[in-house]
Amino acid sequence: MVARVVDLRSDTVTKPSDAMRAAMAAAEVDDDVLGADPTAQRFEAEMAATMGKEAALFVPSGTMSNLIAVLVHCDVRGSEVILGDNSHIHVYENGGISTVGGVHPKTVRNNPDGTMDVDEIVAAIRSKDGALLYPTTRLICLENTHANCGGKCLTVDYTDKVGEIAKGHGLQLHIDGARIFNASVALGVPVDRLVKAADSVSVCLSKGLGAPVGSILVGSKAFIDKAKILRKTLGGGMRQVGVLCAAAYVAVRDTVGKLADDHRKAKVLAEGLKKIKQFTVDSSSVETNMVFFDIMDSRITPDKLCQVLEKRNVLTMPASSKSVRFVLHYQISDSDIQYALTCVEKAVEEILTGGGKLEHLANGTTKNYYGH
Repeated sequence: MVARVVDLRSDTVTKPSDAMRAAMAAAEVDDDVLGADPTAQRFEAEMAATMGKEAALFVPSGTMSNLIAVLVHCDVRGSEVILGDNSHIHVYENGGISTVGGVHPKTVRNNPDGTMDVDEIVAAIRSKDGALLYPTTRLICLENTHANCGGKCLTVDYTDKVGEIAKGHGLQLHIDGARIFNASVALGVPVDRLVKAADSVSVCLSKGLGAPVGSILVGSKAFIDKAKILRKTLGGGMRQVGVLCAAAYVAVRDTVGKLADDHRKAKVLAEGLKKIKQFTVDSSSVETNMVFFDIMDSRITPDKLCQVLEKRNVLTMPASSKSVRFVLHYQISDSDIQYALTCVEKAVEEILTGGGKLEHLANGTTKNYYGH
């Protein structure tokens, strides 16, 4: 009998559905680097239409998608991009825009709701009078939903306003929309309308949508033509990629309609965690599929809690030295949530009564499998 595992580390952990596997096996394929894979072509055309853009490009990962976008927009040495100080591009993508692209990041403080103050964005734009001394601002990046801010949604009004600022200053706007469909569903705004102001958008297919691999990058035809060259430069050109696009097509077709239920389950989980007195969680701030909670008892650390939960086959991820992150996806059931809550309560009790010993490694560090 297979042991029950409730995996709340991320929405990237889903397994391909039977429908995805069948579509992969039956996919009509050819060489996509030569522009000949029919399944990839159909999927890219459909995603471009869905997102309201002229063209689309399938790429192996969201990190590559964002990197390509920044490099296309900032194709002149000495370029600068304005982005949030807590954004995924800035924090979790190996500094690729700088190390690979030579693009200078200009960070603006992210608010708890994932936005950056509009006035601070404007203040961060370099004056053309300082071109001799300073980098040249060419791009603004937003993230929707904003992962480090708890899966918060950027509204269409806010996005439009930032788009107006970009256009008024001759800049481009890129949206890291890894979970843009979560935002669209939560806000009740069609996804094409939500990203209308953006010149480019990266959409992750392997997070909440549940595809096994890939992201899609959308923009104008001229933008995607340049992006295709950079994808090849970065080693992202794949051959019979239709087998992956077929799974991604099924993911978009079948899973977008399930995202609202993921959001509902996240609320249920947050309400349950709220009842545990050692934690604080603002359930009203849970907008999509992420739940962050702070640990108020100094005897309990995120590492220790996650390790004790792992013994009970509940997999979780520390978010900081004082907080833990749970992420919902369509393969987590209501029963799984109740089981996880029971395990969390038992783990807290075990730690407080001295049963939860944190395992130490030979080098003196604590054992923690969960990186961002």
